[in-house]
Amino acid sequence: MTTSEKRITAGGLPLWVSGLIPLVALALMLAVFAFGNPLALFKADLPPIENLTFERITVTSAGFEAHLINGGPDPVTVAQVMVDDAYWQFRITPAAAIPRLGRAVLSIPYPWVATEPNLIRIVTSTGATFEGAVAIATPTPQPGLAEFAAYGLLGVYVGIIPVGLGLLWYPVMKRMGRKWLGAVLALTLGLLVFLLIDTLLEAFEVAAVLPGAFQGIPLVLFAALLTWLVLLAIGSGRRNRTDASSPARRGVYLATLIAFSIGLHNLGEGLAIGAAFALGEAALGSFLVIGFTLHNITEGIGIAAPLVSGKQTGEATTAAVPEGPALLTFLGLALLAGSPAILGAWIGGFAFSPLLASLFLGMGVGAIWQVVVEVTALLKGYAEREGASLYSWANVGGFLVGLLIMYFTALLVN
Repeated sequence: MTTSEKRITAGGLPLWVSGLIPLVALALMLAVFAFGNPLALFKADLPPIENLTFERITVTSAGFEAHLINGGPDPVTVAQVMVDDAYWQFRITPAAAIPRLGRAVLSIPYPWVATEPNLIRIVTSTGATFEGAVAIATPTPQPGLAEFAAYGLLGVYVGIIPVGLGLLWYPVMKRMGRKWLGAVLALTLGLLVFLLIDTLLEAFEVAAVLPGAFQGIPLVLFAALLTWLVLLAIGSGRRNRTDASSPARRGVYLATLIAFSIGLHNLGEGLAIGAAFALGEAALGSFLVIGFTLHNITEGIGIAAPLVSGKQTGEATTAAVPEGPALLTFLGLALLAGSPAILGAWIGGFAFSPLLASLFLGMGVGAIWQVVVEVTALLKGYAEREGASLYSWANVGGFLVGLLIMYFTALLVN
């Protein structure tokens, strides 16, 4: 027997058979536990574990529709329904018995009163109760051309327009001296750190309402980790190309990365504002839009900063300044950062899903973290070329200003 033939055998069996044996054994063991129930002795005389979650409650002209999901290990049977402490008739589809990880729609004919809160309580066959609240009774918008247009405009107002207004600061920044340009980069870093923490906390808040079987918080962290690794791989491939070494190209790449990460964050903002309008919790919606607009203008400034630093401009001067990126580049950056707010407004207004929101927000956390790393490296290299300290008063002040701007404009939203 030759050496190569010995390598493909193990104990007289071909290598593929040896590799298949453990898989077959594992399948048999899983089948025994799935169908034979060898742990039945430990479940004797124990009550079932029930976990029923209200995924979404919509208000219709006829009453309420509650979308339920069973996140527990055992089936759940809906026996009775109460609305505001009164037992009420209901209809549930596809069936009153909801299997593990199964979904059902609970329809309750109820004469709700506009703007009044309501509490829906479900009583299962075991006597366990689960509650869902209607904060303000107002008709939930139904998908339609006019509604899609209205929520799309809402995303434009809070996403694309503010980012575009922030990008208009590019000509002013292009004429700044090196010291102040470093401060603007530090300001960008401050707003990114705020967005990182804000997005992470928002993701944890949304993940907390997911059924335990979905493991919401680990799901957010894994989405963030995978997004960060994908961006690292993309950045590694970009650095292997010789044409990516110029400062101008690096500036456009970093601005694109910032716009992408801010876009994921704006997707989460769109989800929040779309859901708020759909649930009637944004009666003073104009004020909410103003708050998001002021909040997001700073994001446009942060996107423009790497474009300026990539050109390696000198001290402020009245002389002609070299031509910057093309207009299409700015339009693309504004759309990349702002248009996800449109998609978020649609999802939040018509089909809000905590699972999708957790995934998107987790991706935003990973993207923003990678941008923080990139901007920090850019600011560090910029300081080294100038023979200055990374922790100069101008940089520390710019970082603090970025945090404060984002914090105080967030007060208008919250």
